[in-house]
Amino acid sequence: MTPLEPSPRRSGLILHPTSLPGRFGLGDLGPEARRFVDVLSATGQQLWQILPLGPVHEEWFSPYAAYSAFAGNPLLLSPEVLCEQGLLSADALEEAPPSCLERVDFGQAIELKWRLLAKASQAFFRRAPASLRHQFEQFQHEAREWLDDYALYMAIRQGQGRAWRRWEEGLRRREPGALEAARRQLAEDVLHQQYLQFEFHRQWGALKTYANSRGVRILGDVSIYVSQNSADVWAHREYFQLSPETFAPAVESGTPPDGVFSTEGQRWGMPVYDWQRLAQEEYRWWAARLRQSFERFDHVRLDHFGGFESYWAIPSGSPAREGRWAPGPGKAFFDAMRRQLGPLPVVVEDLGFITPAMRELRDAFGFPGMCVLQYAFKQTPDNPHLPYKCRPGCVIYTGTHDTNTAMGWFQAASAPEQRAALEYLGGPPPGALHWALIRQAWSSVAQWSLAPLQDVMGLGAGARMNHPGTAGPLNWSWRFRWEQLPDEVLAQLALLTKTYGRLPIAS
Repeated sequence: MTPLEPSPRRSGLILHPTSLPGRFGLGDLGPEARRFVDVLSATGQQLWQILPLGPVHEEWFSPYAAYSAFAGNPLLLSPEVLCEQGLLSADALEEAPPSCLERVDFGQAIELKWRLLAKASQAFFRRAPASLRHQFEQFQHEAREWLDDYALYMAIRQGQGRAWRRWEEGLRRREPGALEAARRQLAEDVLHQQYLQFEFHRQWGALKTYANSRGVRILGDVSIYVSQNSADVWAHREYFQLSPETFAPAVESGTPPDGVFSTEGQRWGMPVYDWQRLAQEEYRWWAARLRQSFERFDHVRLDHFGGFESYWAIPSGSPAREGRWAPGPGKAFFDAMRRQLGPLPVVVEDLGFITPAMRELRDAFGFPGMCVLQYAFKQTPDNPHLPYKCRPGCVIYTGTHDTNTAMGWFQAASAPEQRAALEYLGGPPPGALHWALIRQAWSSVAQWSLAPLQDVMGLGAGARMNHPGTAGPLNWSWRFRWEQLPDEVLAQLALLTKTYGRLPIAS
């Protein structure tokens, strides 16, 4: 049975919350997020796809390399919501600039939001009503499996100021005495970190409830790997292939050269799992991770699905092309997840280097895969991204967070690829190519169709969200302004959604 229930056709948009407008350096979970939900609902969109929500590293800000696979990003907390709760004064919000920056300024957001969140945290512990304090204590108990380690990790990290492998020996090796001393010494900081996660739980839960009430489902994202510099690896190093002395990755994750994403392959630098060790515990850590994700989102995009069948293991520090294939957990993993979690509402990212064995694993569980129109017009035999080859149960995209925008892609494409695209799409003028791609996706047999918001706006390469394999300042920093979504653009999106049978079915 496919996790995409036999249901009406749906469409939606990809937008990470950081890309929303707002005064506080980056978009967040506040009023602008609800306004975006209203836009989705008004145009008949039933899906909002986002990127991972974890707390990002301050060096490169990638949501795919977070300090935790479980925690939420405190930078996404809305000061305006905190003001509504009485935890911040209206005067405190005046610290923010009056207008929205055109790109995310992570430096400004960190400086401003940490200051505001500290004030809110102090106010919470000073004067929060007993009922709210009880909710906090209940959250502490229910999330203790990951929250205690994460909060302690972040508190220690703020004091140590460096990667955990370079902490003092007792903390690095998690010696009980050193951990207990840190808990006592940093008790206030630990409590602050726990409060931030409680507040994230509340704000995200309220936003998801609002979206669902407007007929919008959230498609979340679970990255297969976690950062070496994360609470997960620090607290559960037994689940990863690490050097026993230095705790550095013994082998690193990545992908081989594939001719699509990278001619040299990609080296991500994250440790790979010790799948045999995880199997001894029925993959309990992964089950907890997916259980939380299924509670947080309506559906989940499972990143780098092929790695569950076999993964590219790169000797530490070596180029990606020197890696080798190693067996993943395969069918046993997903059987274990089904036993523990029931139906798995996932979409799998089956792009890049995908072998017949990976496709067989996907199909054995009925998982919907992905078709991406930007890959459809390369002159390769049996291109699976061509719309007429997409299966009804798949999810079709005009592009993703890792691709160029539709207009940027077409402008950079080779002449043969441009010609093939125009012939397939019926020869639209280049200025309307983004609408031709959206029309092609929305009219396809795919049960779900999605487009980045940039494609609806017809934006060029400067609005690209990410350049894979790079750490440039423009990655993850794109934002939009409401004036870029005039009524005529929204009306066109609504018309295509109605024309191709993707409006909600009236109850």
